[in-house]
Amino acid sequence: MQGTVDGFSYGLVTPVVAYLMACLGGALGLRCTTRAMVSNSWRPGWLALGSVAIGSGIWTMHFIAMMGFKVEQAPIHYDRAMTYASLGVAIVMVGLGIFIVGYRGASGTALMTGGAITGLGVASMHYLGMAGMRLNGKLEYNTFTVGASVVIAVVAATTALWAAGQVRGFLWSVGASLVMGLAVTGMHYTGMAALRVHLHSSTAPTGGDSTASLIAPMMIGPLAFLLLAGVVVMFDPLIIMGKPAQPPVENKPGVPARELVSHPPARRPSLRTRRNLDHEDSRTPQNR
Repeated sequence: MQGTVDGFSYGLVTPVVAYLMACLGGALGLRCTTRAMVSNSWRPGWLALGSVAIGSGIWTMHFIAMMGFKVEQAPIHYDRAMTYASLGVAIVMVGLGIFIVGYRGASGTALMTGGAITGLGVASMHYLGMAGMRLNGKLEYNTFTVGASVVIAVVAATTALWAAGQVRGFLWSVGASLVMGLAVTGMHYTGMAALRVHLHSSTAPTGGDSTASLIAPMMIGPLAFLLLAGVVVMFDPLIIMGKPAQPPVENKPGVPARELVSHPPARRPSLRTRRNLDHEDSRTPQNR
């Protein structure tokens, strides 16, 4: 039997809050990535912080959006281990993409590779989180729509990482995070549009945790981390400016930047001085 699916049982509340969470995680993660790219000071730490911020943001976005999802004929439960495994996958895969861009530069092959891995991490988080859903039925997906959702995730991640590498100030990254939040949220609802639920004949609910039981750890854990990351970002002046004190000089991606050292231009000898020097050189030792 085909189940009646409703992805907006709370109206626009869950999509809007989910979008804001995706923007928050994206903004913090992109600023940390920019911070790592403009300074060699504690670069691995900034990239790791950015990875966890983006991963936590998209994971929280997913499950806030899932609060508005229900199947009329069947209660929904979640497997706790599978749910938190999706958070780990998001952080690890996003981290791989961010570290590639952070050390190799936000252009060319490094950007394409990092963006693809990050986008696949977003998509993997979504579908692994959906695999943790327990209900009296079977989930089926439209292959074409699933492919479209993965493409949206990859394009969004690549665009966001490219914006992080431009190092053009705080407002630039805010705009990029708004676009990233829109694309990640759009990827989620595109993936949900591919879903069909076929219910079994029995109406007995399956084991697992309800959506409400996941709310507390979801808010206390990732949201507390995002708040802490926000404090770190706001109290670092370099991360707000988005630029180093002096413009860096890089010979090639991945090579640590060197400070630009200015040397006073050498004064060219005058014409009269050069003639005197030539006259002195032309004299023989006997004449001196």
